[in-house]
Amino acid sequence: MSGWERVARAIDEGDASRTADEVLRLDTAGRRETARRLPRHIGAARQSTHERFDRLRAQATAEKEQARKTFIDAEVARGVPEEEAFHRWWSTGSHRAHQHRHVPWTMRDDWIAPMLIAGAGTLGGAAAVAAWIFRRDFAGRSAGLPLEPLLRVIAARPPEWQADLAVRVAGRLRGTRRQLEDSTVALALELLRRTAAPLPDHEPLVVAWVSTTPDLENDPLAEHLIPRLFEAEGVGRVLRDDRGAEGQEGRRSWLYALRDLAEAGRVEREALVDGCVRRFLRGGSATDLRFFVRLHDLLEPRHSPERVRDYLRLLPAAPGPVAELALRQLRGAGGPSGGDGPSGGLGPSGEDGPSGEDGPSGAGGLSGEDVNEAVAALLFRPEGKLVRAGLTLLDQAARAAGGDLDHLAPALASAFLCESYEVRQRSVRLAVKHAGRFTLAGAEAVREAAGVLPPDLAAHLTEAYGTTAPPPGAFDSDGFEAVGLPAFSVPSRRSFPGPIDDLAGTFDQFHHEYALDRWLDGFVRNPHNRKHPLRSTDLYARKEWPNLTDWTEALLRESTNPGQEPRTTTRPTPLTPGVLHNLAASLGELGFPLQDAESLTAPQPEGERVFLATVRQREPSPREAEPHERLPRRQAMSPPYWAMLLRCAEIHSALKEETLPPYLLATPTRISGHIDPAELADRIEGYQNADVRPLPADLQQALLRLPREVDPEVRAQAGRLARHSEAGAALERWLRQRPEPETRLEWPPADAPLGARGWPAPFPRAVVRLEPTGMPLVDALLSDPPHSIWSVPAVGPDSVRLMLPSDREAAAMHLVPQMAHSWQHPGYLHTYVTALCYQDGPVGEGMAFLLGMLLAEHGWHAEHCRELLLRAAAAKCLPAEECGRQLGLCLRRIGIPMSQACAGLEDVARKGAHHEAWAIMRGLLPVFLPEPGERGNAAHTRALELAVRLARWAAARGPIPEVAGIAARKGSSGLIRAARHLDEHLGRA
Repeated sequence: MSGWERVARAIDEGDASRTADEVLRLDTAGRRETARRLPRHIGAARQSTHERFDRLRAQATAEKEQARKTFIDAEVARGVPEEEAFHRWWSTGSHRAHQHRHVPWTMRDDWIAPMLIAGAGTLGGAAAVAAWIFRRDFAGRSAGLPLEPLLRVIAARPPEWQADLAVRVAGRLRGTRRQLEDSTVALALELLRRTAAPLPDHEPLVVAWVSTTPDLENDPLAEHLIPRLFEAEGVGRVLRDDRGAEGQEGRRSWLYALRDLAEAGRVEREALVDGCVRRFLRGGSATDLRFFVRLHDLLEPRHSPERVRDYLRLLPAAPGPVAELALRQLRGAGGPSGGDGPSGGLGPSGEDGPSGEDGPSGAGGLSGEDVNEAVAALLFRPEGKLVRAGLTLLDQAARAAGGDLDHLAPALASAFLCESYEVRQRSVRLAVKHAGRFTLAGAEAVREAAGVLPPDLAAHLTEAYGTTAPPPGAFDSDGFEAVGLPAFSVPSRRSFPGPIDDLAGTFDQFHHEYALDRWLDGFVRNPHNRKHPLRSTDLYARKEWPNLTDWTEALLRESTNPGQEPRTTTRPTPLTPGVLHNLAASLGELGFPLQDAESLTAPQPEGERVFLATVRQREPSPREAEPHERLPRRQAMSPPYWAMLLRCAEIHSALKEETLPPYLLATPTRISGHIDPAELADRIEGYQNADVRPLPADLQQALLRLPREVDPEVRAQAGRLARHSEAGAALERWLRQRPEPETRLEWPPADAPLGARGWPAPFPRAVVRLEPTGMPLVDALLSDPPHSIWSVPAVGPDSVRLMLPSDREAAAMHLVPQMAHSWQHPGYLHTYVTALCYQDGPVGEGMAFLLGMLLAEHGWHAEHCRELLLRAAAAKCLPAEECGRQLGLCLRRIGIPMSQACAGLEDVARKGAHHEAWAIMRGLLPVFLPEPGERGNAAHTRALELAVRLARWAAARGPIPEVAGIAARKGSSGLIRAARHLDEHLGRA
């Protein structure tokens, strides 16, 4: 047997140690042959190992199954039921006795380690071996490598070759978890340790190194890699959970390993501290820097004047833990130290309470410029703890200073600019407390800086510094400049497109908003265009036609092949004895015994019949009865969709009865969906002259499409037509007394359960009420929309607008369920609501709800939604106060962030709708503010702060009881302060 054959056999058997032995026994010719034949043996080795795995696993499964069968048979022989015996097999642990027969899944990869060993010992160059180790065929191994035989064959190579391989393997590390688990990292690090090769400048190598258990005292790589810990990206993320542990776990912590190394003198402590500071200055997230913060604190660095500037640079923007660390070091630099101190309240005398429990410790280490820089940096951080620490630093620096405090005036000015009222309040106390230590120039600087303070805080500085003059308009307008509403062009109501000619090819293509009206117009006007549909279905096999395409297909098929539709008749079906028995029993329970029930199954004499009918709780009124076969019930779909089907159904019935009119009355004349009143009067007059009976639903849809403004000449013409035709009379009545629906939104109780499909909160139900008119299509369209768009088939939002062009509030109500579906997926409805701004009809809660919800949208489409509100204001169709009320309910019930609503309101106010924005806020506050006994939050405070600005911009007056109630509460929270400011402004004469 040749050397290659012995190596191949060891590989196929998955024996790594034996493979190493065989490789080391090869001569030069054997190594060359093995290196040549090895790559082509990969597939055979994989297949051989998989076949062995499958064979052993099948054998183990058969043995376990036989053992289970033997156990169950023995139990059954003892009189135990088979089901109980099966349960005992699992419950008594008998199956565990056969666990040794388990074949691990990792056995499928047993060929990989021998292949790697064979390649490492026979391939010629180090580059070839490195490529072999990282070959894609071996990348999916699920277990680590046996390093001892692999290192054994590598050790047989020349030292220079081994060093070259170590560098190349280390350069291929990526710092991934997979490389750590499959022993690639361990191999690279061990090769570097054994060869003492120069380490490559490769950041993943450092990440891989810190991913292992540290043994820094004995690791020759430590002195080379420790300095790189602070430079390599990814180190902090790997060590983010390293918190260190004394005792038995201390040796497994990188924190204590590095500290112990510094204490032993093998690395300078200050070098580690400087490395941490350099890492902080490079930036990063709190997660990435967490380990270095812990290491810095664990090293307990001594004060270093050279690092003061570095710590100051960390204060403005470093993550919170890093900024806190820098502040501690600055306090230890001989500057102010101590706690944050209580902020207290501002008393009548303006005296401040203690602001540093530990007291001053001198300011020898920090100059006035340093203190100013530190305070300015801390006051604008988002963490309240650091902001308070900045004020404490300012107070203690002032107490520690030996002379005047003019050098601290810039720090006070920074405190006055802070957004937090509490910070401003405390800075005023500090200014009053140290007022006597400012020179005339310093006091003038403080007085000028105080001009940005609110009037109530600035008043406390008057006695010590004199009257402070706010910048022009600082509190009257906040930089606001009133402008007029932007001018928007009103979309022109162009002529409605003509009829569709290709009826057969477009009968199922109604995605465009005008498609159905154009198709029906073309069907009725142009009989010569009626052809058999290009695509047909099992139309006549269905009892109901619930889709528009069912009816348009039926129209084409009836027009090209009249009488093809079978008649829908009900044939008597004999009752089976079982059904008859159950029927008799049920009737008996209800008190209606069925005599001689058995005789009913026999053939009945001529003239004798048994009629069975379902009993309904309420018989439908004549106007609710479905007038057309195959038309679904109105309750089975949304009203607009049913209205469309009704129009198609009556055209289908007229076609079958050969009473189809020459044209339709309801085809719009304008793309807004409107019909010119004079044109409709002429159409009705044409019907009258041709003795044509109008289609009821067609006439009703035509009436709904009339504008609200009609010329007197048209009214006179309608009066003349009323004397001669029913359609003319309907037109005259409509123009004289158009039915007006009542609309409202019914919000569920605040504690109502979640809505359907797990919506975050219940949405309001749109209610549309109309006294019955006797016109089915009108009554349907001016009725409640479905609560959910998923409950019944519905139409697109544009179609509703075209069907109700003069009843925009009713059309808006049909969009409310759409909003319930799409509010978390914004950018959908604002185009449809924009179109409603230029339709006809009154506005109410529906339009207010839609405009309020869209005002609170965010992202790239927020600008379009805010423009919509400006358009509504310019078009005089913005119910502003009602819009605010609905928006307030949305904020409370649905969970829209107040920040989004405030951003939208402020934006539209600055663009000219400041009066409308205040009216919205005036409607919002009563329903949004916390009720008595309810705890306020930041959103309530934000709303009141915006209301203060809007009220000033709009010069609003007139108290709001809910605001006055909060203003009367005791306390000085931000909510109460904002309420007092607003109430004071609204109450001015």
